[in-house]
Amino acid sequence: MIRSIQDFVAAYTAEREKTMQLLQAVTQDSLSTRVGTEGRTLGYIAWHIVATIPEMMNRTGLKLAELDGAEAPGSIEEIRSAYAAASQELLDTVERKWADGDLSVSDNLYGEDWPRSQTLLVLLTHEIHHRAQLTVLMRQAGLRVPGIYGPAREDWAEYGLETHP
Repeated sequence: MIRSIQDFVAAYTAEREKTMQLLQAVTQDSLSTRVGTEGRTLGYIAWHIVATIPEMMNRTGLKLAELDGAEAPGSIEEIRSAYAAASQELLDTVERKWADGDLSVSDNLYGEDWPRSQTLLVLLTHEIHHRAQLTVLMRQAGLRVPGIYGPAREDWAEYGLETHP
């Protein structure tokens, strides 16, 4: 639950670092990886995480910088850079423009009235949800997935511990 601006800043700062760590492990060649012919690509999902920041938060009146075009850039470097900029702008703008009392203000998001505390929580969990999708696609692409909440399979092996299929 987000009860104060500092609650959000602390939680989002921690999750932002995890997202950046994951994006650092994505390679240019892996951007086209998808589960099936109908599935979203790794590059699409990575860009969706980035694009949602201004898309969702601008509905609250924050006025974050719009992203150029709806299509994902073809470069992982551009995605990383755009994420770093958008997520930092979000943190800076929320701290500068909102006070704790603003978290109870409701905005219309997707046809419903959401208190801003809920919007911030949804943005945070949305990013975590799609980050999990990225890890599946990264495994399919043969990439090493960083252990962002604890050791990943490869980390266990490096520690000399048993890994399970």
